Amino acid sequence: MEIVVDRSKCEGLGMCEAMAHEFFEVQDDGSMVVLDEQPGDEHRQTVSAAVDACPVLALALKG
Repeated sequence: MEIVVDRSKCEGLGMCEAMAHEFFEVQDDGSMVVLDEQPGDEHRQTVSAAVDACPVLALALKG
């Protein structure tokens, strides 16, 4: 599984970080950093919930 970010949509709202802080981090400037772009399948439920929580649909999962 791979986390894909559409940077043109991301507004740094932090819903992903709130749902899965071990995979997403919003920086002071509002940019979002993916801490682990290819998490193991054991994290699928957590990462999927964080992706689904993005209000601007900037996140997706591949694989």
